[in-house]
Amino acid sequence: MIAVLLALTFVFALAACAGSSKPAETTAAAETTTTAAASETTAGTDTTAAASSDTTSAAAAGGTLTMATSADFPPYEFYDGDKIVGIDAEIAAAIAQKLGMELKIEDMDFDSVIPAIQSGKADIAMSGLTVTDERKLTVDFSDSYATGVQAIVVPEKSPITSADDLAKNVGKYKIGVQLATTGDIYASDTPEKGGFGSDNVEEYSKGADAILALTSGKIDAVIIDKEPAKAFVAANSGLKVLDSAYVSEDYAIAVQKGNTELLGKVNDALKGLIADGTVKSIVDKYITAK
Repeated sequence: MIAVLLALTFVFALAACAGSSKPAETTAAAETTTTAAASETTAGTDTTAAASSDTTSAAAAGGTLTMATSADFPPYEFYDGDKIVGIDAEIAAAIAQKLGMELKIEDMDFDSVIPAIQSGKADIAMSGLTVTDERKLTVDFSDSYATGVQAIVVPEKSPITSADDLAKNVGKYKIGVQLATTGDIYASDTPEKGGFGSDNVEEYSKGADAILALTSGKIDAVIIDKEPAKAFVAANSGLKVLDSAYVSEDYAIAVQKGNTELLGKVNDALKGLIADGTVKSIVDKYITAK
């Protein structure tokens, strides 16, 4: 009997130990899971923090300065082989250097340039951008660094000799423009406001496409910035740039609206580059007065 009682006592003791081991393991697993979850949460927080440090508002503090452009606008931005070069590209590189940053250029259609700034995809936009009241509603602009002129390109034997010929014959001529440029904005406006009416304007995603339409006789004239106009005429025989300008305007750098930190640093860098002659030397490198 004593032996039996001892045996039963031993069995119950083992059962008690086995029963108590399960909650202990569950607790340990829960602690491990909680710790892992906390680590994941912390990691997630760290990732978010890392991502937030790469925003437009922090761009002026160092790192990469991303520039949005439409690289079909010589001599301001165009391809030399697989590299984007030109006035805007070199001025942007000089600004990035002054800010201690590395320049990255993103090429896109012109009508995507300002949306890229608004969305934070790019820090600055330089694409022969004219300062207009309409654009000021969506982005902020730096000080001006160049003056642009909207010119008119026509075939050499065209009866169109000035902007007045277009204004006096609204409806007679088809005018090509690059989509979303100031040439497009001005030309598409009503005659009462100096335009020719949207029905008489053909929009193209690239200036080169408008020039191609002109050479093939699909349109009668192209309104585009003077310097690109001169480059296109040099590359396409049978065309000329009219002596009379359509509109004069200022070029500036666009940044996300409200990003005063970056705008201030860009303006400071730009002022220094204008004062020491860097901007003028870059412009002179690409533009020869004719």
